[in-house]
Amino acid sequence: MQAAKTIEAKQRDASVRTIRRRAPLIGGIVAIATAALLGVVIMGRNGGLPFGVDEEWVEEMLSLRGPVGDIFAYFMNALGGGIVGVFIVPVGTAIVLLLLRRPWGAFYFIVASAASAGVVQVLKSVFSRARPEDMIVVSDHGSFPSGHVANAATIVVAIGVIVPRVWVWVLGVAYTVLMAISRTYLGAHWLSDTVGGALVGAGVALVLWAVFAVPLERERLEWISRVSERNAARAQAHVTPPRAPRA
Repeated sequence: MQAAKTIEAKQRDASVRTIRRRAPLIGGIVAIATAALLGVVIMGRNGGLPFGVDEEWVEEMLSLRGPVGDIFAYFMNALGGGIVGVFIVPVGTAIVLLLLRRPWGAFYFIVASAASAGVVQVLKSVFSRARPEDMIVVSDHGSFPSGHVANAATIVVAIGVIVPRVWVWVLGVAYTVLMAISRTYLGAHWLSDTVGGALVGAGVALVLWAVFAVPLERERLEWISRVSERNAARAQAHVTPPRAPRA
């Protein structure tokens, strides 16, 4: 039994050593650079005036405003920012990961969330783009990029790295899209702001994935091994022993 565990551990280490970190690193850098370039293009057009698609999208969102849409948008506003988005969600997620014995996952998630917020604030200060005039929520200065959407994209990539499942990515992408829609519905951002936010959030999470790839992968494989052993033990405990033959 001990020999089997030793072999399994060696196989995990071999798998970890084959991790290629170049792709997420390059992808993350390209995403962040693209967001910055988008900001330069936006501000180079008469000081940040919206694109045609920005104005058309705003008109569509204004036509959709109503009681149901307001409830949804205000809920997303609270979920993606303020105390909930900045503190409760990251800390709560980190605590859950720690309870699941995924400390590297928890550390990666917290660092990615903080770094994403930091990059967003830097870009907001650099570009200082004016927000739409029909904004119905209170927001800080700087429309580009969207901090709420950046936060959503960071969460999606980070959780997708920690729990690499298709359904996690599908739900995550849907959450990010809904966050982008809610921000433009509230008039807090132009559509191009949300694109920039998604690029920043995903880019930061990808770069940090490359940094923490080895310990994250080792931890993930160990977690899978523990779960498999626990499931096997539970299955064995529920096996009914064969009846002794009658004399």
